[in-house]
Amino acid sequence: MEEEALPFDAECIKAEKIALRLIARAEQSVAGLTVKLEKRGIDPSTTRQVISDLQSRKLLDDTRYAEHWIYAHLKMSKPLSPLWFLVSLEKRGVNKETSLAAINKVLDEDTEYSLLLKYVDGMDVLIKETVPIRTKLRREGFSPGAINKFIDSE
Repeated sequence: MEEEALPFDAECIKAEKIALRLIARAEQSVAGLTVKLEKRGIDPSTTRQVISDLQSRKLLDDTRYAEHWIYAHLKMSKPLSPLWFLVSLEKRGVNKETSLAAINKVLDEDTEYSLLLKYVDGMDVLIKETVPIRTKLRREGFSPGAINKFIDSE
């Protein structure tokens, strides 16, 4: 029994070293780190054990990852929307509930309104003319408050 534990323990140490190096470079999501470890030849059961340990030690947290990811993408010049953040985070393996919580935390009233203005500026003229702006913004996940503020300012 003890002889079987030694190789598993050694594999966990190896996997944890790899994981910690990746985390030191950039915030990681559970799904993303899982893929990276398994691509490096780490056994799935070892990966699960290491991921669980890192989460319990608060070194790996999808909520923190999602918030950092959103903050980083807010700096982009490309017009983005809350829906884009949600879909993009889900593609990275962050669940919908966690993604929505991060979006709501990061996009305070002023940040969301700035994002909405940048989004509208980047909209195609054809879209602006064919789809009512309120409808388009609602579909993109902007809050009624931000939309009303924009409509009232027009």
